[in-house]
Amino acid sequence: MSDFLIIDENGIFCPYGKFYLDAKHAVDTVVVSHAHGDHAVPGCGAVYTTAPTKYFMDHRYGKRSGKQFHIIGDDEPFIINNVVLTFYPAGHMLGSVSVLMVYRGVRYLYTGDYKLQEDETCDPVHFVQADVLITESTFANPSIRHPDPIEEIMKLNTTTFPILLGTYALGKAQRLTALINTYCPQKTVLLHHSIIPFHRIYERFGFTRWNYLAYNRKQMKGYKEDLIYLVPPLTFNSYFKASNLLKVFASGWKRLQERNNIELFISDHVDWYDIKETIAVVKPREIWTLHGDGKYLSEFYDDRISVKHL
Repeated sequence: MSDFLIIDENGIFCPYGKFYLDAKHAVDTVVVSHAHGDHAVPGCGAVYTTAPTKYFMDHRYGKRSGKQFHIIGDDEPFIINNVVLTFYPAGHMLGSVSVLMVYRGVRYLYTGDYKLQEDETCDPVHFVQADVLITESTFANPSIRHPDPIEEIMKLNTTTFPILLGTYALGKAQRLTALINTYCPQKTVLLHHSIIPFHRIYERFGFTRWNYLAYNRKQMKGYKEDLIYLVPPLTFNSYFKASNLLKVFASGWKRLQERNNIELFISDHVDWYDIKETIAVVKPREIWTLHGDGKYLSEFYDDRISVKHL
């Protein structure tokens, strides 16, 4: 059904189920794939999501988080207005899911944000077959291939100089902490105050073996060897005049590597080759793309699979 999902001013709407997927603004009923701010907004009525996502939203939005939460486990079908939905791990971050929707015998799989790379800070991605694959296409370009995150993180071992490491506070900061602890064990991880509450929520869900400290200005200013200070993007950008440290930003975007001392290509999204692997497993008859540009997928699959951009 070409109109099973439509895009309006509030985001991705399913008119047959009367719910939104990752709404952009407050709506009556929403299914939230994960807790990043461009997917989870405050003020909605009925919110269907996972337990970690609710904790993250409650921390970020407080009493405005949502009026009525429905906490759904993986592989537990539930119904919203005759549409049967099931969550499966998306591998993007803790609590992230893809959403299988079945209506009139047709299976629609919405990926949300997802990745195939191994990540000990969240459940690995799990795919099921579907008639329609609704996939993010942020990096759906044959020229982009994400490198091995272990090889990337080990670049930090090439210096003992203090490092200012820019990262997103939720999901990426926890993944980086785990990677640094494992592959750069001599490094001391310092956390910006805005990142620590998210680490605490991860600990609530069993991630209790990480080594890190709250940021201590005296430590950083003392130019102690092997310090890595994790900061969110705004703080990272405010340090543009900082000296006596190396600047690094963890991202899959090349533009965010410019003018930094070390390139660190660590992404929590799928690249071109991951999307092709996903399509091979899901075996869709149609592909609908979100974000980015789906033109390369359309050209590649040509008359084999119909591709359209929502």
